[in-house]
Amino acid sequence: MIYLDLFLSFLKVGLFTFGGGYAMLPMIRDEVTAHGWLEESELIDFIAVSESTPGPFGVNIATFVGTRTGGIFGGICATLGVVLPSFVIILIVARCYQKFKHNKLVTGAMNGLKPAVIGLIAAALLSLSQAVFFPAGSGAAVFGTAQLYVSLGIFAAAVVLAFKKLHPILIILLSAVIGVIAGYAV
Repeated sequence: MIYLDLFLSFLKVGLFTFGGGYAMLPMIRDEVTAHGWLEESELIDFIAVSESTPGPFGVNIATFVGTRTGGIFGGICATLGVVLPSFVIILIVARCYQKFKHNKLVTGAMNGLKPAVIGLIAAALLSLSQAVFFPAGSGAAVFGTAQLYVSLGIFAAAVVLAFKKLHPILIILLSAVIGVIAGYAV
């Protein structure tokens, strides 16, 4: 039964989210926590690992969650679930797009999807930011913890390095090293 649940949950994620892995985050979060497969803090760890490993983010996180929940076969079920809708839709779109790419309805739909995707990414960013920067809640005591300042420091360093056009792999590696060092120091 867990395999069917994993497949159907990630099929729903793959079918009803547009814009890639980050746009999937709110729905993945809802599915994973509603089924009790992961705690919020574990999900954040899985997101970090999924972002740090090669391959599409949505596929990585589906594979990690599925494997954690149902072993190797669970990982296969979750991965197939998240990939299947995109695979089928891309086959259909590739076949039809050339005919309809200048159609006003198609152009309008594409223009309408862009801001929605940005909104979904922003919602995921806000939700996950709260869990990363304020894991124990947002009370005044949080501002006395080293974890908040270490997290903010790593975030600020990553933003600066990104604007300096440092390769994303180097940013991820440096952030991981800083996190490990800070973890031992705190």
